[in-house]
Amino acid sequence: MTDTTSKPALPDRLSVNPRSKHHVEAIFEYDIGIKLNDKERFDVEEYCISEGWVKVPSHKALDRRGQPLMMTVKGTVEAFYK
Repeated sequence: MTDTTSKPALPDRLSVNPRSKHHVEAIFEYDIGIKLNDKERFDVEEYCISEGWVKVPSHKALDRRGQPLMMTVKGTVEAFYK
């Protein structure tokens, strides 16, 4: 199989939440991987490469709308296509 279409460039900041202004639908047609401090994370909701952080949901805490609260984890962020 040859892929004739090129994948879009990964942005500096990307969010999984469709209500966010940093959500890009075309990128989510492909599998994306995120590494934080050279360890792959599978629970990332949003990332920013230049500022060096990712947002992950807390396990039990919810906001008043029933959405999980986001925790910011800092480090070296790398985004890539799988």
